[in-house]
Amino acid sequence: MPPKFDPTQVVDVYVRVTGGEVGAASSLAPKIGPLGLSPKKIGEDIAKETAKDWKGLRVTVKLTVQNRQAKVSVVPSAAALVIKALKEPERDRKKTKNIKHSGNISLDDVIEIAKIMRPRSMAKDLSGSVKEILGTCVSVGCTVDGKDPKDLQQEITDGDVEIPEN
Repeated sequence: MPPKFDPTQVVDVYVRVTGGEVGAASSLAPKIGPLGLSPKKIGEDIAKETAKDWKGLRVTVKLTVQNRQAKVSVVPSAAALVIKALKEPERDRKKTKNIKHSGNISLDDVIEIAKIMRPRSMAKDLSGSVKEILGTCVSVGCTVDGKDPKDLQQEITDGDVEIPEN
C-alpha cells in the first residue's frame, strides 16, 4: 500500500484542461482522489478560474493542495499564449474541429509572450526565448508582422532584427 498522505504538506498537481469547461470528474479522480478532494468540486473551480481569460483554449492548470484546500492557477503554454494573442473569436470545440490559426500578430506581442515564458525557457537570453515563441508561431500557423516566423528567426540570428535584453 502507498504511504499515508499528510494533509499539511503542499502538493502540486498539474492537469491539462479546456478553459471554461468542467472536465470529466473521471479524469481528475486518479490525481486528486488520494489527496481527499472531490473531483467534481475541483472541476468546477478550474472551470470558474479559466472561464474569463482562457475560454475554449487548452491550458495547463496547477492545483496547489494544502490542508485539503486546492488553489487553482493557470500555467499557460506558449501555444495558448500565441492563440490568445491572435484575438480570434471564441469557438465551440465540439462543433469546429482542426481549426487553422491563420492570423497575424506583431513582434511586440511575441516579445511579451517570450517575457511571460522566460522562467520556463531554456534559452540563455531573451532573443533565444523570442525564437522559441516564433517556432511556436510556425506550428500554430500564424504570421508575425506579415512575415513567415522562420524568416524572422533567421533575421534575429543574423542581427537584422534587434530584440531588447530586458
